[in-house]
Amino acid sequence: MGRHQPLSVWFAYLYLMGLNGSNRQIAEELNLNESDGQAMAEALRGRIIQRRSKVRMSGVVECDEVYVVAGHKGRPDRIQGRAPRCRRLQGAPGRGTLEKEKPPIFGMIERGGKVRIVMLENVQQKTIRPLIEATIEPGTVVNTDEYVIYAALPQWGYVHQSVCHRRGEYARDEDGDGFHEVHVNTMEGFWSLLRSWLRPHRGISQEKLPIYLGFFEFVHNVRRRGRALLGSLLDTLLQPVACPQNPI
Repeated sequence: MGRHQPLSVWFAYLYLMGLNGSNRQIAEELNLNESDGQAMAEALRGRIIQRRSKVRMSGVVECDEVYVVAGHKGRPDRIQGRAPRCRRLQGAPGRGTLEKEKPPIFGMIERGGKVRIVMLENVQQKTIRPLIEATIEPGTVVNTDEYVIYAALPQWGYVHQSVCHRRGEYARDEDGDGFHEVHVNTMEGFWSLLRSWLRPHRGISQEKLPIYLGFFEFVHNVRRRGRALLGSLLDTLLQPVACPQNPI
């Protein structure tokens, strides 16, 4: 299996992962069996996510959701008896859910700071509230679009400002200073980056998507690319992980 490869191969695999090569591309580049490459990728991404720093936000935070198509690649037990798709990998129309094979990704980004993204079964107040409260400091200004699930933000202890995309409103000057500070454009820009980053990894399954999201969140938050990213990846992998039996 991939874990029996020399350390130099692991370093090379990690470096190419940082350049956003797909598992198949990296396996071919390093002359690895594809299943070995898959095992190495999952091990490396999993440990990066396990050791990444916890994100806590304040100031002005934007919240938004995006929907991606993700089925059950490599899981025939999950698709047995399902009618074949008439449209290739397009999923059901409308707002997505995990069941529709169009899982929502909920995102929070602090302006000038870090991002947090999580795949959810659906986007409802009961699913987003725990994530918001675990990530965003009470009293923070939270900008969203007009989606009704965000109406409860003031009840949860946040200052809520929203724009109405349905009316063509994408940014608003709330205090009359000439600066249109109410918007979710930062989060929208991040979604564009995420879609571009996911494109080489075609056909990611629902089961694997969270680990890809967690890895991209890490890459975005360390603000490193290319060779500089390798150092951040290694620093994170070499961090000890505390456990109840042996706290560090």
